[in-house]
Amino acid sequence: MNYSWNWGVLVQDPHAQWLAWGVVMTMAISLAALVIALVTGTAIGVLHSSDRWLARFATGIYISVFRNIPLLLQMFLWFFVVPEILPEEAGRWLKRDLPHPEVVTAIVALGLFTSSRIAVQISAGIDAVPRGQRMAAKATGLSVRQTYLLVLLPQAVRIVIPPLTSEVLTIFKNSSLALTIGVYELTAQTQQLQSITYQGFEAFTAATVIYVAIALTVTLIMRRIESRVALPGTVSGGIHERF
Repeated sequence: MNYSWNWGVLVQDPHAQWLAWGVVMTMAISLAALVIALVTGTAIGVLHSSDRWLARFATGIYISVFRNIPLLLQMFLWFFVVPEILPEEAGRWLKRDLPHPEVVTAIVALGLFTSSRIAVQISAGIDAVPRGQRMAAKATGLSVRQTYLLVLLPQAVRIVIPPLTSEVLTIFKNSSLALTIGVYELTAQTQQLQSITYQGFEAFTAATVIYVAIALTVTLIMRRIESRVALPGTVSGGIHERF
């Protein structure tokens, strides 16, 4: 039996709208999760690099938990389990009153999962800054907070931009797992298009092209940022995960 190609289904109504809405949802989930991941991951990474054993221990547990539990399982836990173990009113709010709980859950789960990976990179980047920088900052009278904000963190971020590029790309790809909790992002819309039209090759080819376009765009942006802020003589690729 020969396959009947029909690329026209991709531009027919409402199929084109499905794909467009899928792209919008993928971008929205990924970018919102990226903000959570960068803010939380940076904070955890800074604490994990401190000299206080309690901070290192607590952040080490955070990193281990969120990095080693599969993202798919984390989404299920946040969406199905957490509302059931919270107090009744809080659980009801998460399940019924919170607007689009599946989207919020996907953003939080993806953001926290990625934050644990970014935290390791930020911590390693801080450790890669020459020890004399920290000592010089202390000698000039800077507080610990000022040392991190003005000396260590700016250099660490510039060092770890190459591995951060990988995490940014991954967060867009991992957003496809949101379909498992009912979010109609790009992959879910593609599956819906295939199930309605039976044109699976066309539908998944379109999704592949869109994901590749997103990945290339992100890569170009990150390379542009890297070229503008790179520290001369710093080999970013030599950083290894410390935890």
